[in-house]
Amino acid sequence: MPNVIPNFHGQYRWLSNFALSPVLLDGQTYPTVEHAYQASKTVIEEERALIIQAPSPGRAKKMGRPKDKGGILTLRKDWCEDFQLKTMRELLQQKFSMSPWRELLLETGDAELIEGNTWGDFYWGKVNGVGKNQLGFLIMQIRKKIRDGDG
Repeated sequence: MPNVIPNFHGQYRWLSNFALSPVLLDGQTYPTVEHAYQASKTVIEEERALIIQAPSPGRAKKMGRPKDKGGILTLRKDWCEDFQLKTMRELLQQKFSMSPWRELLLETGDAELIEGNTWGDFYWGKVNGVGKNQLGFLIMQIRKKIRDGDG
């Protein structure tokens, strides 16, 4: 196992929020973590219904932008960094509690997980080695909890 998994492509595509892995959000099943995360940005059911029906996680991501930025969403009033992290953590915990994701995650050992990307996401990942890599850190925290018997 490598010491670093530098991106969630190829053989590690399953780490991506775009991987098909049904998760629940407010009693509704979404096809991917990405679909559910984007839907969590709004409390308007009609907007959530459009996102859940998005034909791909990439389309769900585009739709999940606020209306003034080319998306369809009316951003919820309590949308802030703490809420974003809490929501993403809950969705990832669901994904990685299921087979085969749980077992695959454990097989990564102690490798550093980096959501390396070329689309400029410095918050959830890293671009050319620069960024917060919040997605990678959340997944590594979940892996530790599973390994410690808490997840």
